[in-house]
Amino acid sequence: MSEDIKSYTISIYTENNIGLLNRVSAIFQRRHINIESLTTSQSEIEGVNRFVIVVNICENQAKKIVGQFEKQIEVIKAYYHTEDETIFTESCMFKIKSELLFEEPQIQNIIKESNTRIVTVNKEFFVLEKSGRRHEIEALRRDLNVFGIMQFVRSGRIAVTKDEMRITEMLDAFNN
Repeated sequence: MSEDIKSYTISIYTENNIGLLNRVSAIFQRRHINIESLTTSQSEIEGVNRFVIVVNICENQAKKIVGQFEKQIEVIKAYYHTEDETIFTESCMFKIKSELLFEEPQIQNIIKESNTRIVTVNKEFFVLEKSGRRHEIEALRRDLNVFGIMQFVRSGRIAVTKDEMRITEMLDAFNN
């Protein structure tokens, strides 16, 4: 009986050491697992970073990968969660020719209807920023693509869990 493939968000709390990103990606590479999204930033505790990695795998693989991460010296704790167990979002930016903002009324409608924010406008271009689920960002990209996008960038997922993880107490104990 094969397990269901789902989207899992893997969170890894780590010390900030050189070379850790290579070892993290190697764990996925050895298992032939594609990383859909990877974001790293400081966590809620000073001196502790957090990786947020999205992968499409079965739960058994998620458990094994989390176990592999926890064997790394710099890793304090690793978790995996389903989409139902997390609150998550992504951000993106679009750079578009300024003349379109004034000559194409449909663009103004798209901006308003998609809750997109204008970050900057100058003579050559304007920049839009949107946060939301990936499907919302992709829909906006399809709508704007008709008019021509000069540049597009999307962040990786950022996520928090719905349940209290008590990671702060653990990290405080680690730091003291």
